[in-house]
Amino acid sequence: MEIWHFLVVLGIIAFIIEIFTAGFIAGSAGIGFLFAALGSWLNMGAFWILLMFSLGVLTTFFFIRPLMLKYGHKEKIKTNRDALFEKTGIVTEEIDKNKNTGRVKIDGDDWKAVSKNNEIIKQGTAVRVVSIDSIILIVEPVNQ
Repeated sequence: MEIWHFLVVLGIIAFIIEIFTAGFIAGSAGIGFLFAALGSWLNMGAFWILLMFSLGVLTTFFFIRPLMLKYGHKEKIKTNRDALFEKTGIVTEEIDKNKNTGRVKIDGDDWKAVSKNNEIIKQGTAVRVVSIDSIILIVEPVNQ
């Protein structure tokens, strides 16, 4: 087995690692290994092989990686409390500040809720989340 075979295998392993990691760092190393394999296949000396590896990694890291990060991660998925903003749900327990009651069901989860304008909202009314205070949803009826 020649050295360039070994370098190609290392490049492939780096690409496999990149599948499970983020940031395109292992991918940059994989391209560097492929550049080094090309140098080895062309029977260049160790200095030139190392130089080709370095150029492959640096070029990829500083020129291709920023493009991957900019265009490869376009959609930001909202999670946790950020995902609740503007969601609609159904009141499962009448919302009344005076009685300290109020529950809303959104996407199958039951949340403590208060109304935005301290109004009473009857059970079964559709509401929209306008804000969140800790773990308490602040809601308003959908028809407003």
